[in-house]
Amino acid sequence: MAVDHDRLFKELIQAFFEEFILLFFPEMYEYIDFQHLSFLSEELFTDVTAGEKYRVDLLVETKLKGEDGLIIVHIENQSYVQPSFPERMFIYFSRLFEKYRTNVVPIAVFSYDTIRDEPSSFTLPLPFGNILHFRFFTVELRKQNWRNYIRINNPIAAALLSKMGYTESERIELKKQFLRMLVRLELDEAKQRLLMGFFETYVKLSDEEEQQLRNEVNQMETKEKEQVLELLISYEQKGKREGAKQKEREMMRKMIAKGMSIADIAHIFDLTEEEVHKRVKDE
Repeated sequence: MAVDHDRLFKELIQAFFEEFILLFFPEMYEYIDFQHLSFLSEELFTDVTAGEKYRVDLLVETKLKGEDGLIIVHIENQSYVQPSFPERMFIYFSRLFEKYRTNVVPIAVFSYDTIRDEPSSFTLPLPFGNILHFRFFTVELRKQNWRNYIRINNPIAAALLSKMGYTESERIELKKQFLRMLVRLELDEAKQRLLMGFFETYVKLSDEEEQQLRNEVNQMETKEKEQVLELLISYEQKGKREGAKQKEREMMRKMIAKGMSIADIAHIFDLTEEEVHKRVKDE
């Protein structure tokens, strides 16, 4: 199944929006009223000339030093160069300004796995001078050295280690440091699950690497070792339960496809018919 990168990033940044701004834009952070945040529905923009439609991933209504404002966060995960991207950011900005007539802060997060220099401005030049120079804020994740973030107690930093600049030989150390960060953050189970799910989508260790990770965790100081192992075991058990549920769902769907009634399936699995309907619909 294809990874829905936009959805994963949107869920992560929406859950930890304040931490996202603090981590990457500390100067901006001081001007935003985080007690006044509202995530608006996605805005759909149509490029009539190109015949394409684009969505802003996150649109946040807030106050900037007491004045109404909007923050756009656009996730760009395309691995190929898009010369028109700065122009597209300008279109997002201008359409939103036209609609809301308020301060608009545009942010682009580049999440692809290659390193390249991305522009952060759009200019309309004329032979006798520029009539427009539009700038937007950027985060280029692959350019970030993940080791610079492991001492920062920030959930966004922990999750995004998985998209920063690491080598194949650093994958085990990367996950070990992620787990240590997760322990230090002391988040509730739902938030831990969100961070773990995000990280493991992009950093999947082999069985051999997982065993080496376990060996290295066992070398930690006693208290930290116990906390990290508890975290590992907990998520391994959850993964096994989810795997069993997925197999059950697939079996039910095959039975339905072969014409078996919901009542018979419910009897076989000792469930109500309503529970069978719900499980086959779950992803």
